Amino acid sequence: MRQRINKKDASTSSWAGAKVQKNKTESRWKKSSLIALCVILILVPFTLMVGWELFQHFVYKLRIKVPFFVDLRQPVDFSQNHTINMYLTPEEGISLGVWHTVPQTQWREAQGKDLEWYESTLNDGSPVFIYLHGNTGTRAAPHRVGVAKVLSALGYHVLVPDYRGFGDSSGEPTEAGLTTDAIHLYKWVKERSGSSLVVFWGHSLGTGVSTNTAVKLIEQGIGLDGVILEGTFHMPKQKLPSHVFSWYYWKFPGWGYFFPQPWAENKVIFPTENNLRKIKSPLLFLHAEDDPVPIQNVRELYQVAVRTQNAERVRFVSFEGSLGYLHNGMYKDPRLPDIIKNFVLSL
Repeated sequence: MRQRINKKDASTSSWAGAKVQKNKTESRWKKSSLIALCVILILVPFTLMVGWELFQHFVYKLRIKVPFFVDLRQPVDFSQNHTINMYLTPEEGISLGVWHTVPQTQWREAQGKDLEWYESTLNDGSPVFIYLHGNTGTRAAPHRVGVAKVLSALGYHVLVPDYRGFGDSSGEPTEAGLTTDAIHLYKWVKERSGSSLVVFWGHSLGTGVSTNTAVKLIEQGIGLDGVILEGTFHMPKQKLPSHVFSWYYWKFPGWGYFFPQPWAENKVIFPTENNLRKIKSPLLFLHAEDDPVPIQNVRELYQVAVRTQNAERVRFVSFEGSLGYLHNGMYKDPRLPDIIKNFVLSL
């Protein structure tokens, strides 16, 4: 009997021990769950409050650099053998990639020269062009290289920047930022060019940047020597299928339902028409009849500029649609060098 009782007691003791162990395990699990819940209740609001913007940055802002495998530090790779690459700092934390091409007559002398030599040439009396390019792409795009070659062959200096967010320039593109970049480059050039003419050539989006910059400089008591507007970009008259800087962002499919588009607050206006009512510098409009930007819109802007100044200081040159220049091909026209030369001589 005692043996049976002992066995029963042992079995009961084992069951009781297992129950105690189970209770301890459940207790630890409850404590761990309670701690985890407290951590979640604290971290989730904190994450939403502080980390939301960082998460949205992860969702949207993945830079896509196109074209791939291109080294913008080597302009010679793009048949620019009398061009140097440099970087300017318009604002703290912003690095602006710029190409400076000297007049074609100096190409032999330019071989192997450093930035200091290129800077010194800006004071040689030759006109200096600052070419403000259109939306997307880089300073290495073929039509931009083509314009630089035309101007260099005419004996002019050409500086072609990539705005912030473009090419290898840092930062995020905004209307105010692009204007700041252009102002900084203009002042950098003026500090080195002495009495040489400095002319802006804006293409597409660059026409908006050019007129914005001209007005900002006027507010500072500075007048530009001349402005060329090619394929004039005019926001109120152009119904764009997407935000002008949407190319800068990349997003996971469907995330737009949960997160506001980051460019919603990055509004762009580029009030070209209003700017033309303030600009007093000589202007030259260039436009192809087959440009997707309606030529009639540009003619209206031209009339605004003429009423502000006069027909002698504001000119309009169109190119036949049969030539097939569209929006980027005007640099190929054999008449263009004389058109530009005559404009410069009139300044």
